[in-house]
Amino acid sequence: MLPSFSVSLQIMLYEISIEEYYNKAPFIPLVDVRSPGEFQQGHIVGAVNIPLFSDEERAAVGTIYKKKTKEKAIELGYQYVTPKLQSFLNESAKVSKQGAIAVHCWRGGMRSRSFAQHLHENGFQEVYVIEGGYKAFRNYVLDFFDQKFKLHILGGYTGSGKTFILDELKLMGEQVIDLEYFAHHKGSAFGSLGETAQPSSQHFENELFEYWRHLDIQRPVWLEDESARIGCVQIPKTLYAQMRSNKLYFIDIPKEERAKLLVTEYAGFDSDHLAKSINDIAKRLGGQSVKTALEALKSKDYFQVAMITLQYYDKAYFKGVGKRDPEMVERIPLSTVNHIENAKQLLEIVK
Repeated sequence: MLPSFSVSLQIMLYEISIEEYYNKAPFIPLVDVRSPGEFQQGHIVGAVNIPLFSDEERAAVGTIYKKKTKEKAIELGYQYVTPKLQSFLNESAKVSKQGAIAVHCWRGGMRSRSFAQHLHENGFQEVYVIEGGYKAFRNYVLDFFDQKFKLHILGGYTGSGKTFILDELKLMGEQVIDLEYFAHHKGSAFGSLGETAQPSSQHFENELFEYWRHLDIQRPVWLEDESARIGCVQIPKTLYAQMRSNKLYFIDIPKEERAKLLVTEYAGFDSDHLAKSINDIAKRLGGQSVKTALEALKSKDYFQVAMITLQYYDKAYFKGVGKRDPEMVERIPLSTVNHIENAKQLLEIVK
């Protein structure tokens, strides 16, 4: 590995907490020295990955540490790192053109401290090490979602255009967070269509935190009513509990209108992908409904496909709403999926 600290941190080589880092974040770029696999699983938004070890090297060092000794593991790490010393300086210089840089690893231990010392001894004028590393950051994120938020929850049957309404509310000056945007999923069997791969639940939380921390906590935030999971991504438990306990503004739009909107959203996707999504909910739809839906899909009768699948989604959503406190559900009948007019009506009701 890189030479570890043999003396206490010197002038211009600082240890700071994650809270302190965020006070300086606009000015100090951040380097994550964990392996690419660790970074992929979840990282601080905006951090640049300059890994001390590859995934394979990290695994090998860990194995030596467990089966032999710490000294042997450090020796192997040093062999891996030595040829990369100049590249660490080069890559870090690309990240920090002003000589100021912050570094972290998993727990703020030897990896980040050694990397920081290397930078400090080779011309970087202002180097910070994040105390507790990524683990401290994750605790900071989880603590953030433990606080009490002012939430407005927008609900409605599938095809109601809730995402479009949220977009319009944002244009009207409301604070809005689109959970499905951060999850890269629309929350149904068809939800992955047109989306990129989902992040891990961990990184979903990181992305959500990064956006939310810039909002005014004293003002309400609009969220769409969701299940505990959006695709494969888990909503933070404490946040989800608040979503379920806050008032639900349930927009009730005729099924035919919603089916028309679904046609505009999904008819352009490949028929094989649509058929797979239908088959994914086959047990819930029932054999005959699946058969009819697939036949309608084959004949490009997308409206009929939407009407059939809505039978399941409406029933499932109605069941979910039934588990809420009735006094915390305000039903709002709307005649169309005109999201601009619907957003205006919704805001009038809330205010």
